Amino acid sequence: MATKDPTAVERANLLNMAKLSIKGLIESALSFGRTLDSDYPPLQQFFVVMEHCLKHGLKVRKSFLSYNKTIWGPLELVEKLYPEAEEIGASVRDLPGLKTPLGRARAWLRLALMQKKMADYLRCLIIQRDLLSEFYEYHALMMEEEGAVIVGLLVGLNVIDANLCVKGEDLDSQVGVIDFSMYLKNEEDIGNKERNVQIAAILDQKNYVEELNRQLNSTVSSLHSRVDSLEKSNTKLIEELAIAKNNIIKLQEENHQLRSENKLILMKTQQHLEVTKVDVETELQTYKHSRQGLDEMYNEARRQLRDESQLRQDVENELAVQVSMKHEIELAMKLLEKDIHEKQDTLIGLRQQLEEVKAINIEMYQKLQGSEDGLKEKNEIIVRLEEKTNKITAAMRQLEQRLQQAEKAQMEAEDEDKKYLQECQSKSDNLQKQISQKEKQLVQLETDLKIEKEWRQTLQEDLQKEKDALSHLRNETQQIISLKKEFLNIQDENQQLKKIYHEQEQALEELGNKLSE
Repeated sequence: MATKDPTAVERANLLNMAKLSIKGLIESALSFGRTLDSDYPPLQQFFVVMEHCLKHGLKVRKSFLSYNKTIWGPLELVEKLYPEAEEIGASVRDLPGLKTPLGRARAWLRLALMQKKMADYLRCLIIQRDLLSEFYEYHALMMEEEGAVIVGLLVGLNVIDANLCVKGEDLDSQVGVIDFSMYLKNEEDIGNKERNVQIAAILDQKNYVEELNRQLNSTVSSLHSRVDSLEKSNTKLIEELAIAKNNIIKLQEENHQLRSENKLILMKTQQHLEVTKVDVETELQTYKHSRQGLDEMYNEARRQLRDESQLRQDVENELAVQVSMKHEIELAMKLLEKDIHEKQDTLIGLRQQLEEVKAINIEMYQKLQGSEDGLKEKNEIIVRLEEKTNKITAAMRQLEQRLQQAEKAQMEAEDEDKKYLQECQSKSDNLQKQISQKEKQLVQLETDLKIEKEWRQTLQEDLQKEKDALSHLRNETQQIISLKKEFLNIQDENQQLKKIYHEQEQALEELGNKLSE
């Protein structure tokens, strides 16, 4: 047989011890169920095993006084490779009770375990083999594959919570001895352990089944309550659906009525619009005709007014002429009056002379005959003058009457013009009022039509909402039906689980009887 390499055997032994210690520490810590302290034996053994693994193949450094062989050198190298490890190194150096490098290394391992970063730190160290070659031999555990395996196993220690007091502990003088009795066990212990493991497994199964049954009962009760609530909600939804259907039927009837009313209103409005259009067209035509007649009448009135104004100017001119003639006649009358006065004076003088002549009639008979002829002529002249004065006065009266008649005619024409203009203005105002009223009616009808359109749109939106609500209710009813199916399936599964539970109980009772035997 070929002899094995003793260093390889040492590495394999250390690897197996690391596996056993890490596995035992994890199992005991999980069963312990609390944070670990420094007095916990599996934890102490783990640190001892790790110390032996790190010491394997370590180079001996000579100093002036003695040989130095410690693991603090490679661990101190971690700070340069992993910046987060600087905190651990600083805290280890600051610890007052530590005097040796080995004590610092032991404190460093404990702090790394508490931080749950031991695997990360050592992985950084293993990768840099050229740096490790300064501290370890080429056949050391940390330089071979076993070191990488141990680092991979250390990842499982992240599930452990440890609270280690490093300050008060004497880490310098501790002796690191591996206790193999923790990992070596007798056959009886192994049999009892297997039996205990089987009983624990059976009890765990029983507890699991009971817990499962309890959970199933709770789920069944919750499902029952859910089904009851679903049935209640289903009944409510059915009632709401019936109410909604009734509302929809009512809304459809109202919609039908509203549509019929809308159609009637539309027909009426169309008829009314047609009638109003015809009325407006007829009124427009009449307005146009009346406007044409009014324009003609206005033109005639303007022409008449022009004629009347011309007549008035003529009359005024005549009146001015007549006034001037009157002034002349007055002057002539004054002159005639003067003449008459003079003639009256002369007549008085003549009468006096006649009286004188009558007095001396006898004497002046011949002269009297001549004077009588002259008097006759003068009397004729006076008669003619009186006739002329009478004619002038009659002409003056006629002119005054004509003036009064012209003034009256002018006043009447002005009154008629004013009345005619007032009538025209009143007619135009009435026509404008009628047109504005018709326009207001048209605007009101357009607003009514817009309101009806908006109302129809709102009704259509309400119908669409009702349809959406109906579809939502149908979806909910389908969901309720699917939930009923799921509930029936769950009930079947529950019955099957109950059967399995009864069978397992019977099996457990049989096992208990066998175990008691």
